[in-house]
Amino acid sequence: MRVVLNIGILIAALITTDTPPAWIYQAWRKKRFELVTSERQLDEFRRVSRYSKIRRFLKPAEAGNLVNGLRYQATVLETLPTVELSRDPEDNSILAMAEASQAQYLVTGDTKDLLALSTISGTRIVTARQFVEAMGI
Repeated sequence: MRVVLNIGILIAALITTDTPPAWIYQAWRKKRFELVTSERQLDEFRRVSRYSKIRRFLKPAEAGNLVNGLRYQATVLETLPTVELSRDPEDNSILAMAEASQAQYLVTGDTKDLLALSTISGTRIVTARQFVEAMGI
């Protein structure tokens, strides 16, 4: 099963414990599903992880380890199709990842834009808690 995780889920997985994002991250590390990312998302993660409000909780080494783990253990898409479905243009790249990979799930906390879509090209857009429940994690 292929899954796309929003940046917020990845950040939350690193700075929290015993939460749905952390459980999802651990399930991926145990190879319970195939994680899909892209060069664009890796660049965005590096940028976001440097924000001062995030760096208070996330050490640069932890962020670097996640990027390295994603690069070598996830499926990294080099190119993405053009998708213009979200009201927030920044969200279209994650929708493109879901479409290009034919992911079964896109997991996000973005209630305003992404979750409002509910699906894209057969990909269910769900919260971390909904994904945990669906997977029995």
